[in-house]
Amino acid sequence: MNLVIDQGNSSVKVALFEQDNLLKAGQWEHWSPDSFYNWLEGNLPDAVILSSVQKTDEYLNQFLNDTFCVFYQLTYKFPVPLKIDYQSPETLGMDRIAAAVGAWQQQPNRNLLIIDIGTAITIDYVSPSGIYRGGNISPGPELRFKALHQFTGQLPLIEEEGETPLLGFDTATAIRSGVMNGIERELNSYIEEFQKNEPVFTFLTGGYAFYFESKLKNTIFADENLVLKGLNAIIQYNQRKNK
Repeated sequence: MNLVIDQGNSSVKVALFEQDNLLKAGQWEHWSPDSFYNWLEGNLPDAVILSSVQKTDEYLNQFLNDTFCVFYQLTYKFPVPLKIDYQSPETLGMDRIAAAVGAWQQQPNRNLLIIDIGTAITIDYVSPSGIYRGGNISPGPELRFKALHQFTGQLPLIEEEGETPLLGFDTATAIRSGVMNGIERELNSYIEEFQKNEPVFTFLTGGYAFYFESKLKNTIFADENLVLKGLNAIIQYNQRKNK
């Protein structure tokens, strides 16, 4: 069994895999050794991998290194089953690479667009030959709502739940429609642009994936566990290499 850990901007996500089968997944706002032990319920994984978009948590790293026989930390130098064509790989978010690997594992030899909608929105492209070509980053829904509230004098803080008409009929719907409909049109324009030359298979992941799944065009597959599956695939890739 493999334990994978994705330390994001707002939470820590974990999953336990047996080969390609996801046995269980969990999520915490704050992790602790007890939370890991309780969640594992006595299962001892053969290997553990950590991906983090935050500053390295030395306490977490030390705990994992001391507790488990095989511990990997995903960095830009760590071997992955994709070629990375990016001018500054040391600045590339490891969650983006893991999501790209997770998409490639499920749909190899195709043009892939990976859209992750969370705190930030990331849009990444993988070629049919397995080359990660790069992508774009923009603020996610929560950041957009907060920015409108914090950097203006009178606009209130609005949540995404509620009506999103084409034209807002009050301040709340004007903000909500501007943010959520704006993201929908932004993402559809990216998909349409990539589809101009040849078919592209689009993966959707992140906390807002299922909200936008029905609103985006063409071939869309929503997978909330895409990063976790990618991390497991990276473990398997390195285990095969080391045999």
